[in-house]
Amino acid sequence: MLRTSRIGKKFGGLSALSDVTLHIQRGEIYGLIGPNGAGKTTLFNVLTGLYQPSAGEFQFNGAHYRAGKPHVLARAGIARTFQNIRLFANLTALENVMIGRHVRTRAGVFGALLRNRATRDEERAITERSRELLSYVGVGKSGQTLAKHLSYGEQRRLEIARALATDPLLLALDEPAAGMNATETASLKTLLQTIRGSGITVLLIEHDVKLIMGLCDRVAVLDYGRKIAEGVPEQVRKDPAVIAAYLGGGDE
Repeated sequence: MLRTSRIGKKFGGLSALSDVTLHIQRGEIYGLIGPNGAGKTTLFNVLTGLYQPSAGEFQFNGAHYRAGKPHVLARAGIARTFQNIRLFANLTALENVMIGRHVRTRAGVFGALLRNRATRDEERAITERSRELLSYVGVGKSGQTLAKHLSYGEQRRLEIARALATDPLLLALDEPAAGMNATETASLKTLLQTIRGSGITVLLIEHDVKLIMGLCDRVAVLDYGRKIAEGVPEQVRKDPAVIAAYLGGGDE
C-alpha cells in the first residue's frame, strides 16, 4: 500500500528525517513510535503533502510521489488526523463530517449557485453518509451539537469520522489516544480494529506503547529522524536499540 524510499527532511541545518525507508502492507495496522522529537509527525506531514521532502520519495497504491500536495494525496486515498485537534469548533459534528466529503463531490460553483437537482441529490447523499459515519464512530447522537461542545473523546472520534468521509485507502492517525482515559482508549482500540476489518489500512502514531503493542501488526521505531527498528511488536519490544531510545542506555 505504501513504501517510502530514503525519505529525508531538513529545516535549515536541522535534519528531522534521514533515510527513512519502510513499507506498509495493504490491510494492516502499522504503528510508528519513538521518543518526542523523533520525526514521527514530520513523516506524516511529508506523506500527506504538508511538507515537501528534502530527499527520497514514496509510493502509494502504485503511484510515485516525490512531492505531493494535500488535496492530491487526499483524493489518492490518504486521510489523516492531527496531534492537536483540528475541528471547525463552531460547526456541528454533522457539518464537520460533511466537509470531509469535499474531495469526493462533483458539484462545482455553478451547481452550488443554481441548486440544480444533481447538486441537491448529491448533498442529500453527503448528509446521509455523514450521519452513517457519526454512528460508526460512536457519536451518532451528537450530530447537531457544535464540535466545541463535545467531550474530548468525542472530538477525537469526530476527527476520525471526518477522515473516513474522504473514503481513504490509508487512514493516518497522529496520537488518537492522547488525553483519553483507559475506557476511551479501549473503545478506540475496538474502533480501529473495526476500521481495519472494513478494508482500510491504518498508520498509527501513538505514545501509548501498550496500545501499539496490543493493536498493531507491525511497528517501526524512529529516533532522531532515523528508523532504528521495524518488525512485529514482540520483536521490536525486545530490540536493544529501542530500549535504549526510550530508557537511555550506556555502553553496556
